[in-house]
Amino acid sequence: MTDAQGRDRSGILNKLTIEELNLKGKRVLIRVDFNVPLDDNLNITDDRRIREALPTINYAIDEGAKVILASHLGRPKGKVDLRYSLSPVVKRLKRLLDKEVVFVEDSVGEVVSKAVSKMKDGDVMLLENVRFHAGEEKNDPEFAKALSSNADFFVNDAFGTCHRAHASTAGVAKHLTSAAGFLMKREVEYLMGTVHSPVRPFTAILGGAKVSGKIGVIENLADSVDRVIIGGGMAFTFLKAMGYEVGDSLVEDEMLETAERIRQKVRKTGLKFYLPVDCVVAESMDPGAQTKIVSTQEIPKGWKALDIGPATARLFSDALSNSKTIIWNGPMGMFEVDAYSRGTFAIARAVADAYALTIVGGGDTALAVHRAGVTNAITFISTGGGASLQLLEGKALPGLEALTDRPD
Repeated sequence: MTDAQGRDRSGILNKLTIEELNLKGKRVLIRVDFNVPLDDNLNITDDRRIREALPTINYAIDEGAKVILASHLGRPKGKVDLRYSLSPVVKRLKRLLDKEVVFVEDSVGEVVSKAVSKMKDGDVMLLENVRFHAGEEKNDPEFAKALSSNADFFVNDAFGTCHRAHASTAGVAKHLTSAAGFLMKREVEYLMGTVHSPVRPFTAILGGAKVSGKIGVIENLADSVDRVIIGGGMAFTFLKAMGYEVGDSLVEDEMLETAERIRQKVRKTGLKFYLPVDCVVAESMDPGAQTKIVSTQEIPKGWKALDIGPATARLFSDALSNSKTIIWNGPMGMFEVDAYSRGTFAIARAVADAYALTIVGGGDTALAVHRAGVTNAITFISTGGGASLQLLEGKALPGLEALTDRPD
């Protein structure tokens, strides 16, 4: 029996995977996540997402498939905008695969059909940004049908986008036998397998700006974890709900009652619930603004808390030191600015130093770990911030749910 996530009761993916498809001579449409950061000269500044897709792409090549890659990049709003073209990705992909990659300047239509008809077994093609078509984000049935028309199988390896019901993630799967790629499988098995069967003590670290995006995660994990550590801007909604003066710190006033209800609920279960005891405050978010360290009970009016303080970093690090499983999603402060990065980097080092299985959510948390220089010390770094949160919250992922069920 499976749930809406496509998991069996042990938390392992129960959808078809790429190894279960006979790919020889078949046209295989693989949805990858090549939404890579570009500088002003359209040079790729971080190719990790491309590298993460290589095992699936190379497997399909080795199996003799005709490999058709589809991805989005940025937010072109359904129109052709060459600032978001995938053409820079082709150069990097050629280098990483050490083989020719054909680039097609559209994702559907006659130009794609003609290019596919010329493919030989083992060839690789990259389609242009699917978001150049408005039908992609609308999950338009006709656009999904057009995307699928040049393929025999569909493989979704874009975990970072599978929380969105778009044409290239969910719509295509209605027309083709569909399977998970290696990255998709690994993401689900790490995230959900860990939650279902953790080695204890199991600690969840939740940060970021807003508590509203993490409430569901806290509630869903409450029965699984032994400790919850709350940092980042979301901590000050909890602190204000407890009656603390938080100055001009980020607070979701509409979430105060909910935050206090959650805090009281998890404490009654015996779950250890950690909040900051000190913080770095400033009168403004300007990089050169005056800062000082104060306790969370003494934040001056008119000042903003922008990072956890050293006492909190030690408190949180101590809680992590004997953890055996750690999941982290969300930074401890505005780490993009040097003056407010120390708390996040301290937690990154504590997670890296823990003798534990460590899982880091994508997005800002992955970037923070990279900037802290501890990437190689983390067991698993997810490629999808939003998708990993939704999975941890217990919600269905449309791009995963749409894949073909494995036969019983």
